[in-house]
Amino acid sequence: MTFGNSAYVPAWRNLARCLLFTLLFIVGLSSLPVLASTGHVSEANLVLPDLGDLSLVSFLGGMSGWSLLSYGLLICFGGLVFGAIIYRQIYSLPVHGSMAEVSELIYETCKTYMITQGKFLLILQALTAVLMIGYFYFVQQLPAPDVALILAFSLVGIAGSFAVAWFGIRINTLANSRTAFASLAAKPYPVYAIPIKSGISIGMLLISTELLIMLCILLFVPPSLAGKCFIGFAIGESLGAAALRIAGGIFTKIADIGSDLMKIEFGIQEDDARNPGVIADCAGDNAGDSVGPTADGFETYGVTGVALISFIMLAVPEPSVQVQLLVWLFVMRVMMIVASGISYLGNQVLAQRLYGEKVRFNFESPLTSLVWITSLISLIITFIVSYLLIGNFAVGGETYTNLWWQLSLIITLGTLAGAIIPEVVKVFTSTHSKHVREVVKASEAGGASLNILSGLVAGYFSAFWIGVIIVGLMSGAYILSQFDLTAVINPDYTKAAMMAAVFSFGLVAFGFLGMGPVTIAVDSYGPVTDNAQSVYELSMIEQIPGIEAEIKRDFGFDLNFRTAKFLLEENDGAGNTFKATAKPVLIGTAVVGATTMVFSIVMLLTAGLTENLDKLSLLHPPFLLGLISGGATIFWFSGASTQAVSTGAYRAVEFISTHIRLDEVVKASQKDSKKVVEICTIYAQKGMFNIFMAVFFGTLACAFIEPFFFIGYLISLAIIGLYQAVFMANAGGAWDNAKKIVETEMHAKGTDLHNASVVGDTVGDPFKDTASVAMNPIIKFTTLFGLLAVEMAVGLNAQGQQSVVWAMSALFLVVNLIFVFRSFYGMRIVAKEESR
Repeated sequence: MTFGNSAYVPAWRNLARCLLFTLLFIVGLSSLPVLASTGHVSEANLVLPDLGDLSLVSFLGGMSGWSLLSYGLLICFGGLVFGAIIYRQIYSLPVHGSMAEVSELIYETCKTYMITQGKFLLILQALTAVLMIGYFYFVQQLPAPDVALILAFSLVGIAGSFAVAWFGIRINTLANSRTAFASLAAKPYPVYAIPIKSGISIGMLLISTELLIMLCILLFVPPSLAGKCFIGFAIGESLGAAALRIAGGIFTKIADIGSDLMKIEFGIQEDDARNPGVIADCAGDNAGDSVGPTADGFETYGVTGVALISFIMLAVPEPSVQVQLLVWLFVMRVMMIVASGISYLGNQVLAQRLYGEKVRFNFESPLTSLVWITSLISLIITFIVSYLLIGNFAVGGETYTNLWWQLSLIITLGTLAGAIIPEVVKVFTSTHSKHVREVVKASEAGGASLNILSGLVAGYFSAFWIGVIIVGLMSGAYILSQFDLTAVINPDYTKAAMMAAVFSFGLVAFGFLGMGPVTIAVDSYGPVTDNAQSVYELSMIEQIPGIEAEIKRDFGFDLNFRTAKFLLEENDGAGNTFKATAKPVLIGTAVVGATTMVFSIVMLLTAGLTENLDKLSLLHPPFLLGLISGGATIFWFSGASTQAVSTGAYRAVEFISTHIRLDEVVKASQKDSKKVVEICTIYAQKGMFNIFMAVFFGTLACAFIEPFFFIGYLISLAIIGLYQAVFMANAGGAWDNAKKIVETEMHAKGTDLHNASVVGDTVGDPFKDTASVAMNPIIKFTTLFGLLAVEMAVGLNAQGQQSVVWAMSALFLVVNLIFVFRSFYGMRIVAKEESR
């Protein structure tokens, strides 16, 4: 029996898997005692300065950094309350029972999926914990209670990713039915307002939760242990995001493709209630487009902050400078919550006035204004707060009065990127885009073939222009960093010029996240609008006897089914566009932020840029080989994640096509729908397991092969991953909205043109929602987890244990290749008759 043909793994495979894990635990643990007393200085040894020491620096007329940041806790609690109030408002919105019933069924399906994923995450955490225990207990020789605290924050990181993701699916599954019901009144404004309200609730709660945890570490954990807890927290949230992104992306696209292909095979509507794949598709919209992005956003915000904290502690020797930069950084993060809240409320007032009474408007318009208003307010707050905190930045008795505006400009470049990049993405993915309309035109003449080729072109060009923008913004940051920042960051000018440049890159990533709640909000808009269409069809509200009179009596308005369906479809196009705009922002943040973290590792390996600099060169063979290996990993990952989707979709289509009943059946049976969900869950977990284990052991192998090989590997992973991810995400967005144009503007459902656009969309599904989006957490998990692994390898080498390092790297590489093999050949499509 092969995996591809069964929902269950044979008993002997479970036994083999247990034996493999047992062997790895034994080998890993038995090798750890030799690492003791290496004496190697590591990033985890960093001791944070005393933020309460007024002799170092004071703020706002005599306030300590600790006191100032403690007020940030109140704003974080305010952000949580804001999210909770919005949640309650959505819950209280009117909805018809038939629609609420469907959304609850979707939620129950999602809940089952999340519980399954939660159990799986604990297994993955156990693997990661082995290395963390070995590193902190044996290498760092920390007391057991300290190691337990670090592991606890690692679990907090996972729990945070998991909890905000759960909140996301809960509020989105409430909002989808409320949006569907609101459309019945034929007024477009509520159809826009409900999804964005749901999204801002997720965004505010997510950022507030993450910042609250980081502030608690900074303020209440002893300075000698805080750095280690930050690393533990970052690894945990990165692990959670990687797993949820991969599994969610596979799940949603199996369901989406399986459901979509039924439109071609049987000539039925997209959300036909008789199709047992529709419920799985709705659950997948949340698993892939809500759970994944929410966990990813939580992790992105945290890891970028940890990277900057680590860099400040490594690059800046002067404690007073460390305190000023750390406090400035965290106050800016707190004020970003305020900026997003003000921007949302202001934009809603503006949108209500402009569009509240209109019978039709472009749904993208108020979303675009929200992004730009947030960008502008964030920019203003950045300059005001920077002037108040570091307007007279003092070091060694000398004052630098220009540093505040130079740092503000650097952050502003990132903030502008958060607004400019979505605009560029819309050029290639919006329903109003010439590129997307060219995909439609190509489909009219050349069917699915030219549809696919035209979408690829859009993806390629978008990657080029996104690259140009990121390079331009980072170049501007580099130029600005070479003035006062260079003068204060390090007394050695040669080092300072380089350190200031890298720090400025991290601040650009920080600026990317300046609109964190709003970025998450417009991203979360998509799954609500997508589900709202499905809820409308699955509720079969049009067939309910006496529904017009019932709605008039109970809710006080007249029904308009035709306009309702049109509004939901058009709004889904806007949702597709803004899902596409958020992806490059998160991906770009991963790459720019990873640059800062990689440089932190470089600082350690070169003893503060004083030795081994020649090994950071193409003339050093391991470094060059690492560059090549990182690129290979990106393409393996793209293929492996797509393989899991294609095989799972094959099984879903196989089941649906033999169980769908179109004669005298009103709805698909719940049993058949649950079976499709089961198929999606099985292949999502199997695909995610193979991929994650390959990444896990591949990171260990590369870190142990040679430290500078690993640096090259990380650099290549980030850069090639950026372009591959942007290309795939935007090509997929173009295909998706080309289909939407065919459906909403051309009203060509059921035609050959529509079939061609559906085929293009099914190619784009794993492009945009599986492979591309999961590269972000994969890059950051590899960087963070690899930090501990490379430290262990360096420690062994310092003890003269080169043979142990080589043996372990060989072992890890073998295990990595086993899972790489399984990710393809263990996931192949095998026809039923071939497995007998």
